[in-house]
Amino acid sequence: MLPADVPLSHQSPPVLPLLLLLQLLPPTASFFPNIWSLLAAPGSVTHQDLTEEAALNVTLQLFLEQPPPGRPPLRLKDFLGRTLLADDLFAAYFGPGFPSRRFRAALGEVSRANAAQDFLPTSRNDPDLHFDAERLGQGRMRLVGALREALVAASALEHTLARQRLGAALHTLQDFYSHSNWVELGQQQPHPHLLWPRQELRSLARVDDPTCSDCEELSCPGNLLGFTLLTSGYFGTHPSKPPGKCSHGGRFDRSSSQPPRGGINKDSTSPGFSPHHTLHLQAAKLALQASIQAFSLLRNRLGDRGFSRLLDISPASSLSFVLDTTGSMGEEINAAKIQARHIVEQRRGSPMEPVHYVLVPFHDPGFGPVFTTSDPDSFWQQLNEIHALGGGDEPEMCLSALELALLHTPPLSDIFVFTDASPKDAMLTSRVESLTQERRCRVTFLVTEDPSRVQGRARREVLSPLRFEPYEAVALASGGEVIFTKDEHIQDVAAIVGDSMADLVTLPLEPPVVVSGRPLVFSVDALLQKVTVQIHREVSSFWIRNPAGVSQGQEEGEGPLGHTRRFGQFWIVTLNDPPQTGTWEIQVTAEGTPRVRVQAQTSLDFLFYFGIPMEDGPHPGLYPLTQPVAGLQTQLLVEVTGLGSRGKPGDRRPHFSHIILRGVPDGAERGRVPLEPTGPRERGLFTASLPPALLSTTGPFTVELIGQDGEGRGLHRVATQPCTVVPVLLELGGSPGFLAPGSKAPLSLRITSFSGPQDLDLRTSVSPSFPLTSNLSRVRLELNESAWGFLCLEVPDSAMPDSVVTVTVTVIGREASPGPPTHAFLRLLVLGPALQDPLATPAHSSGPILTSTSPASTLVTQGRARGGRVDKPWWGTVGGVLLLLGLASW
Repeated sequence: MLPADVPLSHQSPPVLPLLLLLQLLPPTASFFPNIWSLLAAPGSVTHQDLTEEAALNVTLQLFLEQPPPGRPPLRLKDFLGRTLLADDLFAAYFGPGFPSRRFRAALGEVSRANAAQDFLPTSRNDPDLHFDAERLGQGRMRLVGALREALVAASALEHTLARQRLGAALHTLQDFYSHSNWVELGQQQPHPHLLWPRQELRSLARVDDPTCSDCEELSCPGNLLGFTLLTSGYFGTHPSKPPGKCSHGGRFDRSSSQPPRGGINKDSTSPGFSPHHTLHLQAAKLALQASIQAFSLLRNRLGDRGFSRLLDISPASSLSFVLDTTGSMGEEINAAKIQARHIVEQRRGSPMEPVHYVLVPFHDPGFGPVFTTSDPDSFWQQLNEIHALGGGDEPEMCLSALELALLHTPPLSDIFVFTDASPKDAMLTSRVESLTQERRCRVTFLVTEDPSRVQGRARREVLSPLRFEPYEAVALASGGEVIFTKDEHIQDVAAIVGDSMADLVTLPLEPPVVVSGRPLVFSVDALLQKVTVQIHREVSSFWIRNPAGVSQGQEEGEGPLGHTRRFGQFWIVTLNDPPQTGTWEIQVTAEGTPRVRVQAQTSLDFLFYFGIPMEDGPHPGLYPLTQPVAGLQTQLLVEVTGLGSRGKPGDRRPHFSHIILRGVPDGAERGRVPLEPTGPRERGLFTASLPPALLSTTGPFTVELIGQDGEGRGLHRVATQPCTVVPVLLELGGSPGFLAPGSKAPLSLRITSFSGPQDLDLRTSVSPSFPLTSNLSRVRLELNESAWGFLCLEVPDSAMPDSVVTVTVTVIGREASPGPPTHAFLRLLVLGPALQDPLATPAHSSGPILTSTSPASTLVTQGRARGGRVDKPWWGTVGGVLLLLGLASW
């Protein structure tokens, strides 16, 4: 082990800029990863296309077989011959206006995990993960293992990890049809045994069987020798290509220059990348069919409810509470119970019924355990058993409990924290901020801070008025807010829990904060409804004015513009529907810094992701990033939701022109970047190139989407969560596969600086608290320099089977290198002994190796989920016909 304080620039391999380094490493090629790849090979089908088309096909199958309650059943003929879109599916099944945003975000998680297999150091060079180098049996074992991990994680309600492992499995599965000669052998159906590991893979080429002839051209249609054995191409030099064997081929495959030259991959339509490019669409069709089989297999094992949770096939949000349970919290706990009960009863059986419930209690000095369930009655029962007990000094372990909730709450969710105390664990603030952005979760703190109340809470010292700043920082980073109220108003103020779960969008204000003597301005378009204005803190008065000049003050009750309710220093104004379109104004008079938020319901929203363009390597595509990195050329991918394709003939569709980056909380505009449409217009995909100079300013920023509706009127949407430019690129990875109790897992770490010399300290943590050792604690990096580190995670014998371990690495600049901390999160699965044999099959099942559990709820500290059944295999057919919708978009 290396000394922890030796600079890693002296320990690492020769330093190269990251993009050049990734080009020179011996990689393994595959179908191109994502839509950015189409710049290199237009007309190609990518891993992203295959994954999303397969998921949409199986979702349509689910909708056809489970008619929507109270609505006409879907008809297959209505979808034939047209591009299959998530927005259209949701509109047809749930009704117009129900958002598909979470579903599309879940598909994005699977697609990005799929594409990442071509970029991550732990997977990109492993031939087993890409069916290369004739390692067909090994590839199937890795494929089946990843599918099993996806199933176990989903059964334990760990859906983020399940989507990551599903994406990895689909990448391997899809590569089989591009990298092997299955298509060249004339096969018209997917391989029947890839997902059935107890069936032997037969007719495999042996190590001494020549498979290819020499080919000097870019296109090599006849280079396979006339035989009926299954083979795949070799890529690069690891492992080296034996005499007479086929290469993968393409401009970056070093092995293709060694006789026999050429190759057999069908990754793209470009002969420069794919010597068998003429068979690309045939390989893609079989890969799509196989991907539908994999999704259908998971649906069969998880059941329809479990499969719907895996892909978030619901317009509803989750319900996630973090509750202070000290003795002074009786009113707050009752308020949470009332709101939870109201939500459960009001939405039961409707499309907006929550599909996931999370509850984390905390006090001093403890927090947890986390309770997760998909059953509302189990959630209510668990919540009803919580009572305010005990006391202690005021600070509590609030942020520790919030971190636990974030690790178990689905992305794009709202989390509500009920407390009357400041945090004792304020050192976790930056980590929790980063986790909210990584999870895209919004956190709202409901704080009943009342200095006059001492009953049940000991105050051992004079409390600082700044003690709630960690809550303010987390709320700002997550797009949430801190609402101060009193016991007598907490039940009424807590009603925002149900309102927020309606999947509201936040309308941008200009300026974004209250400025004395200046009105706040916001715009209302024709696609918005149920607009509400929230105002709180020490407010003296306010008025709201519509575009026609009609005003309404702070008086409670009905007014000319809407209905006003007041609870202490908290006002909610619900504007009349439909709200007048145009520019509205709000004028607030107050002491201190009042908070104003305008929200509305709409199906038109957007998602966004960052990525590094990889244009010159063997896998042109976007290397996904959680946050942009200082000094690094970055692409922003924008995905507009709610467009659909079912408007009236001749209707003009909304048009989007550019995005605005705006600083938080000052609202200063940092730049405007034009949007470029990508792919079919109805999919609503856009890219924007963010130059390094635009990302050089420190501090968080928001992404705003600017466009026009079909009538030429303005459309303006802002992302809920701000983003942060991090100082370094931090990559944390482990060997693909699961952990076993009593084992040790090696992890790798790479840190790269693109913005100048930096002196950095590194910290690690594990949840739950497993032993973790690292060979580094500090590092100095020069411009475009990388450093490598190695960690070892020890999984104790007592580790709960079918549980998830989260490893966090934090990099903090020392005094000479100011900047926000950079965090990397890695989730790993611990499997029980019965599932560690990749070829194990339940004795009572003659079907595929996957087994099913469908838990109603899981108390994380109590081990594996229970219950479930094993069904006969079902390969995703409707009326005996395997659906292949969406191919028209290719």
